[in-house]
Amino acid sequence: MGIRLKVKEIAQYRGMSKRRLVYRSEVDIKTLTRIYNNPEAVVTTETLYKLAVALNVDASLLIECDPPLPKALE
Repeated sequence: MGIRLKVKEIAQYRGMSKRRLVYRSEVDIKTLTRIYNNPEAVVTTETLYKLAVALNVDASLLIECDPPLPKALE
């Protein structure tokens, strides 16, 4: 439970391979592999930003809260 990254799911939805995402984001392959294998991995805001730009999405779409926040806090 906690914060989960949806990088792998969004990359797959966009038809982007891990190799292509590494190239476009300039994020190290080891870091991206860690994120793919462990969606609860801790990442820097810089890494999150690079991945968001490479995937052409808002960075907030790469993050999921589990369990979701109560409606009153959204």
